[in-house]
Amino acid sequence: MTDTTIKRPAPEAPNALRDWFTNGLRAEIESRGLPVIQGDEPAERGGIALHPIDIDAPKSFRRKNRAVFVVGIGESKGVPEIPLATLYPLQLRSLGNIFILLIPDGTHGGVEAFVSTLEQGSYSFKYWGDDQAFFTEVADRLTPLATSTLIIENEFVPDLEPELWGGDEITASITRAGKLLDELDLLPSPFPIDSYLPEADLRHLKQMFNIGGLSYGNVSARKDDLRFWMSASGVDKTKLEEIGPEILLVTDFIPERRAMRLSVPPNVTPRRVSVDAIEHFMIYREHPSVGAILHIHAWMEDIPSTRINYPCGTIELATAVADLVRQSPDPGHAVIGLRNHGLTITGESLDEIFARIDGKIQRQVPMA
Repeated sequence: MTDTTIKRPAPEAPNALRDWFTNGLRAEIESRGLPVIQGDEPAERGGIALHPIDIDAPKSFRRKNRAVFVVGIGESKGVPEIPLATLYPLQLRSLGNIFILLIPDGTHGGVEAFVSTLEQGSYSFKYWGDDQAFFTEVADRLTPLATSTLIIENEFVPDLEPELWGGDEITASITRAGKLLDELDLLPSPFPIDSYLPEADLRHLKQMFNIGGLSYGNVSARKDDLRFWMSASGVDKTKLEEIGPEILLVTDFIPERRAMRLSVPPNVTPRRVSVDAIEHFMIYREHPSVGAILHIHAWMEDIPSTRINYPCGTIELATAVADLVRQSPDPGHAVIGLRNHGLTITGESLDEIFARIDGKIQRQVPMA
């Protein structure tokens, strides 16, 4: 007879399940030659930080550089009615790149590990007694995310042509697109991070990820062979009008700095461009037929999608999406799914994209 004895600890002690998981995942990650670091280690060192918290009194993990990927870990006794609604605030309070909430399965004697991401993706792993298989599965999903490279630096150059300071017909199409997204109910409400984080933690989060807030979706449109207009990060998509603070002209990618170069008017205070700029940059440079790109947190049936839910703004996600666009029968009219996240849609123009997807959008993104 097969031995089905559950090896996890009985949860007599507070957070015993959390500590068992943290130790098991640490051992699996280290067995792969990846560094597991502590909060007080030198700033020049990157790696994976496992950050166990008490969910009733969560503490934040202060990174010393962006190369540290923080995994918040907590334990709960009951399954939340809406897992993401419970996990996401804990993720923010722990300042984690992802958060894992462990819940014992009292009926079958197992464990379910619920996961949330900054993009509000969610999925889970189940444990039924095989420690090695469980921690291998978790590490297999975690490692590509933790070792991915963010492209979120911006270099602002005040050299935008004067005739573009007030925008043009292309930026007008971006303004219309933002309003249409709202009319179609395709703009999730920005998450109120300032209501969950003290000011010091909010500053730290913005410094680490170069974000002005957690809003979702973005639009861009080609200006010419080498440049494209794109919505800024963390702005109200229904009010995309001002050049610099709300719409920016992306001119280049600087690999050695991991930065996007942006042309802006002088004497304005620009906001950072959307974190997906590197993805759009790669698509525009490779495919002259692409005139616009729409990214929304929604889904469509029967589309190719990325295998790994890389974080937004990483070169790995950009490469994965660009690869699928390249493989599309018509790269100029492609619809690509981003696992646990949403869609990237290419087209001749934003107006053409909206006409093409009319009636085909599913607002619920499948999670797996």
